[in-house]
Amino acid sequence: MTAERTPEGVVRVRANNPSPLTLDGTNTWVAAGWVIDPGPADPAHLEAVVAAAGGRIEGIVLTHGHSDHSEGAPELARATGAEVHRPEGDGELGPFRVVHTPGHAPDHVCLILGDVCFTGDTVLGTGSVFIQPGEGSLGAYLRSLERLLELDLAVLCPGHGPVVWDARGKLREYIDHRLERERKLLAALDRGLRTRDELLDAAWDDAPPELRPAALLTLEAHLEKLREEGRLPGDVR
Repeated sequence: MTAERTPEGVVRVRANNPSPLTLDGTNTWVAAGWVIDPGPADPAHLEAVVAAAGGRIEGIVLTHGHSDHSEGAPELARATGAEVHRPEGDGELGPFRVVHTPGHAPDHVCLILGDVCFTGDTVLGTGSVFIQPGEGSLGAYLRSLERLLELDLAVLCPGHGPVVWDARGKLREYIDHRLERERKLLAALDRGLRTRDELLDAAWDDAPPELRPAALLTLEAHLEKLREEGRLPGDVR
């Protein structure tokens, strides 16, 4: 099978942890001697990461703390002597520009190397990002996407799924998708729909059955955003 193309100097090692939310597995990226998101604590995966790095790792950096991205970091650090970094906020780290992109998780960052952005779970190669109310914030997420859109990015290397070669197009698609969901939700509320099931059927009518629980949580994130903005009717139940 032909390997998928990646940006020059960037190597992907995909973990064997496929699921409806992780797609075909977590992407661990090796670039400029650094490892981005070591993935799960799977010995075979971590061995493949070390091999992809040529046996020498300058540093290990996490886009956020979710276990499918971070669980393998302590073992990889023990095996290689590399330090694990979990950036907080904007800044510089090794060869990367760090951009704080809360939304999927409050601690989430994206890492930029030249015109390549390692997006973690801010942008996926296919499908949309899961926003869990409470931990996540849809309002913050949309602001993060707008911030990335303002940068001069060419390629997105996501935490799951294939490389995105049209960075601006994908970011615009993501923003438009969320705003379209919001439009459908507001239209359903205007029609008098008030229960979660009614609203989910109206605004997430394309969600397959296996993703309905995740869609329900995404609905809650949208309701939370509308509540914060004073646009949610008080009788939603």
